[in-house]
Amino acid sequence: MEDLKSIIRDIPDFPKKGIVFKDITTLLQDAQSYQRMIDLIAHRYVGQRVDKVVGVEARGFIIGAALAYKLCAGVVLVRKPGKLPSETFSKTYSLEYGTDTLEIHRDAIKPGERVLIADDLLATGGTMAAVVDMVLSMRAEIVDCCFMTELNFLNGRSKLPAGKVYSLLNF
Repeated sequence: MEDLKSIIRDIPDFPKKGIVFKDITTLLQDAQSYQRMIDLIAHRYVGQRVDKVVGVEARGFIIGAALAYKLCAGVVLVRKPGKLPSETFSKTYSLEYGTDTLEIHRDAIKPGERVLIADDLLATGGTMAAVVDMVLSMRAEIVDCCFMTELNFLNGRSKLPAGKVYSLLNF
């Protein structure tokens, strides 16, 4: 895993002073590394029933769609307000400074479906906790919340269902 971690570029003071941003685009643009990363995550779920993979805007689409393809599952998009064309369910959640809102199509997930939620990065866990609430309100079963990377020092997994969090690369 160290070889994959070493490809991710650190950008100091982005988006603001004092933050070291983990730039995953360097891994995504390298075909072999991207394929290996998806294969490693997907391998964890091979043999399990996964009906849908939920990708969280926007980089979660890159991870989620590839995982859905590998797992022969459907793809569901969670987007910012006003981006989905049909009837939506929305969830407003708290951020450090203010609130944000996400939406999902009301008919995207059926009761009893097994859902894998995918995103690129687990940081504080607020966004993913909102997505978990949305999926559970649709009466689906969460297989896991999976991430390419996790910033362990932010303890975001504490906001997510116990035993339902997997991160390939930990920082």
